[in-house]
Amino acid sequence: MAPQIGATRIDIGRLIDNKKMGGFHFGLLAVAFLVMAIDGYDIGAAAFAAPALAREFGVSRSAMGAMFSAGLFAGLFGPPLCGFLADRYGRRNIIVGASICFGAVTLLSVFITSFDQLVWLRFTAGLGISGVLPIMVSLVNEYAPRRWRASLVVIMFCGVTLGGGLPGVVSAAFMADYGWRLLFWIGGLAPIAIGLLMLTVPESLRFLALQPDRQADVRRVLRRMEPNLHIPADAVFVSRDEPTRTFAVRLLFNGRLAWLTPLLWMSNACVLMVFYFVNQWMPSIMSAAGSTPEQAALATTLFQFGGTLGGFAIMRPLDRWGFVPVPILFAIACPVVALIGWPGMSTLEIMALMSLAGFCLLGLQFGNIACEAMMFPTAIRSWGVGSCFAAGRLGSVFGPLLGGFLLETRIPQHDLFLLAALPLAVGCINGLLVLPSFRRQLAFTDAGLPVAAE
Repeated sequence: MAPQIGATRIDIGRLIDNKKMGGFHFGLLAVAFLVMAIDGYDIGAAAFAAPALAREFGVSRSAMGAMFSAGLFAGLFGPPLCGFLADRYGRRNIIVGASICFGAVTLLSVFITSFDQLVWLRFTAGLGISGVLPIMVSLVNEYAPRRWRASLVVIMFCGVTLGGGLPGVVSAAFMADYGWRLLFWIGGLAPIAIGLLMLTVPESLRFLALQPDRQADVRRVLRRMEPNLHIPADAVFVSRDEPTRTFAVRLLFNGRLAWLTPLLWMSNACVLMVFYFVNQWMPSIMSAAGSTPEQAALATTLFQFGGTLGGFAIMRPLDRWGFVPVPILFAIACPVVALIGWPGMSTLEIMALMSLAGFCLLGLQFGNIACEAMMFPTAIRSWGVGSCFAAGRLGSVFGPLLGGFLLETRIPQHDLFLLAALPLAVGCINGLLVLPSFRRQLAFTDAGLPVAAE
């Protein structure tokens, strides 16, 4: 449908930004929270199923690393692939398809007859669940008013923490009677149900406004969001705040994004490299230092809990000041992580540092994700955010691997955590480099400024 000469033009971007938070936003946020919870559940379910799987298939505990790595490795491909499809064909359709495929493949894990089959299924499932995450970020970002964008993305991602704790509850209550397969039954059926629930969520208005032939869809979604909204009969919906309307891979490096995109990749990789190193190796390190398994488990729990608090603490400053809190948290996290391995520290002091480290590291990742979603225009938002997720996943793969290599060299614990703090120092410098152009790029995506490299 071509724009009509003399028709009433309604700018979708301005309309969304001026709208108050209401039932529609909270409903979308609830569905997004559930999607994030599924990701957290999937990671936790594999960990709790691992001992029983090792016994049933006669594999060593070290061989179980292949199962854990398969899902993480898939995260290098799922986000950019699904992000690319979402920018071409719409957010909702790809979220629905990827969620149902992820659930179906997870259900197949219940019927495996060999450990190798499970590894391949975990990789395939990882493509789906990792691919859904950046698209969900894009969808929430595109419906959120400007003053609430970062906050809604952060709240959504807190679902990962809740989901990560559920397998422990299921395992403690039912696994003795029903075995490890119950974890995968739940992990398969839940995303299928959520995928079907996503059919009730409308396509992104900002995405629809870029499609000239979908004016009727825009009108229908607007009436659903606000039934009393007066829409003139001759209304034509436009998105003046979009610098580009057509997807193209090259736009990921257009103008300021030519160097902002790589800097955002680096920020993700630095954070998740250290996060996964601390999260996966800390229990072993504490046990080797003489702490009880219960103390090590508590320290890891405090690490995750502190991260959730970090997300809540950073969300409103992100909405107000943009990327500014990110280099600040990098600067705080650097000495905190370095001090974790300091000789002679009590268990209580280590737990306090673990809580603060979680606060900084997960807060940093929440900040990265929320800001990235604001950096890319609608036409490439899912693709851009997906590429940042992939860069972060690369860091999450190398963090534990480098940690294992360093532990094999019998490096002193203090030096180990000093080395772990180095990526955070790099991230801090990286964040300071992002700051000067962040607001100008935000103005570019929000106000349709001319495309120009700095």
